[in-house]
Amino acid sequence: MTEASVINHIVAEPPAAGHRISFFRLGGIEHLELTELHERAGRLALALRDLGIARGERIGILAANCLEWMVLDLAALRLGVVTVGFDPAKFATADPALLGRYGLRLLFTDRPDGAASGVPHIRALADVVRMAADQAGGRELPPVLYAPDDVTSLKLTSGSTGEPKTLTASVGSIDNDLLAVQEMFAHGPDDNVFVFLPLSVLQQRYWTYSALRFGHDVTISTYEAAFPALRQIRPTVVMGVPGFFETARKHIEAQAGGPVPTAPASAGAASTGPASAGPASVDPDKAAASARRLFGDRIRYLWTGSAPASGGTLRFFNGVGLPIFEGYGLNETCIVAKNHPGAHRLGSVGRVLPGKHVTLDAEGVIHVRGDHPVCRGYEQAPPGVSEHVFSADGTVRTNDIGHLDEDGFLYIRGRADDVIVQDNGRKIVVRPIEEHMRASPAIEECVIFCLKQTHLVAVVSPTGDTVGPDEEKAIAEQLARTNAAFGAEEQIREVVVARGRFTVENGLLTSQLKPRRGQILDIYLSEFNDTQGSVHAA
Repeated sequence: MTEASVINHIVAEPPAAGHRISFFRLGGIEHLELTELHERAGRLALALRDLGIARGERIGILAANCLEWMVLDLAALRLGVVTVGFDPAKFATADPALLGRYGLRLLFTDRPDGAASGVPHIRALADVVRMAADQAGGRELPPVLYAPDDVTSLKLTSGSTGEPKTLTASVGSIDNDLLAVQEMFAHGPDDNVFVFLPLSVLQQRYWTYSALRFGHDVTISTYEAAFPALRQIRPTVVMGVPGFFETARKHIEAQAGGPVPTAPASAGAASTGPASAGPASVDPDKAAASARRLFGDRIRYLWTGSAPASGGTLRFFNGVGLPIFEGYGLNETCIVAKNHPGAHRLGSVGRVLPGKHVTLDAEGVIHVRGDHPVCRGYEQAPPGVSEHVFSADGTVRTNDIGHLDEDGFLYIRGRADDVIVQDNGRKIVVRPIEEHMRASPAIEECVIFCLKQTHLVAVVSPTGDTVGPDEEKAIAEQLARTNAAFGAEEQIREVVVARGRFTVENGLLTSQLKPRRGQILDIYLSEFNDTQGSVHAA
């Protein structure tokens, strides 16, 4: 590995003094200097070594976001031990079967059933503090040096059905991402990066690695505490999925007096869908002031990815003075492309990162090859799945449809699985239609299906807890606007209004806030063609 390796640096060298990691919870905030984080992780690594945990073995973490999560992850890095993060939204209990299924020596958890189970290899996450504190001074860890193909983490995909597929994450792929991001955004001493998505997702741990290597603050929270945290911690960077920013936009608009018009895309920029007309606007200055009240007064930029962001939401935040940059990546590829200052084109997901190579097949499906592949196949997957996704050289078939423009910006049109082929052979990409429907303040999420390959039906979740006559009217008006913006074969005939919001807790969103289409269809299929309860096109 070269001297540029971020992982080798944070394993071997203590961070510069003067920066800290914080954890915000409802009711309080906890701070820890990065120098102390490094020392605490080292003490915990010694405790794990005393338990016989050796390089290449695996420990699991099933817990909500907290400081102990990161201490344990960094301790594993100091030993060359592989971290397996389990999303609490998908793993409700600390099932002892996880030990054998994922080859774990230990499983740390904040689940009460796990801590009290009496299973020797399942430990309470609270033990992390005691284990580190019990270490006597004067002992040192043997040095650990990572090669590019070495593994630090096992990723579990967020698939919507069945057992998650697993894949290893190479040091080379992590280094490539962190160095590219630092080149694009130059995080420095004045930055405080705010993270609230699950730490079980490897990329969310990147920002603590970045803080240790490049010298800035990082604050961790949970999704539930994210909005209360913003004004108090005054971050400069917020990492979030599009659903978070769309919720924030609607809150800002409501505080400012109503929906705010979004400016048209700049010359040369592509929109992610047709512009939508909406209700009366408010003063943009009021919206900008409301945005500062919500996000604080130090925002340098907002980062979004993991799912498609609507053009309207992107233009909105840029318009209120909070620059937002969309990117693209998968578990199997890490970050592929990213908009950033000096190279930003609305509607695209940015230019392809150095070290990543994008090609398109005859159907427009994106294939990605990395100089340092994340891995070359799944560890646990049904027969044939790895071969369908991974080529022998590590090239990944993403299943996303897109194109590159003449300046090297990548555009995503949708998922190959979400392209509807009607009985007349016409192919319809549903993503722009769904985005157009979501432009209504009454609609939080929209998922389109095609019945018998003949006509389109949308299932929408409302933004509020109840749907009354006013909300039904707003949904009907948005349906009319959307149908007017698209062609004859792209018309939505019927809208089924969901009985409440789609959430992670009710199983209709992934932890990355992406709709679980299969589950939504199963629940609402019986309401399709309901002449009384649905909203129908005029």
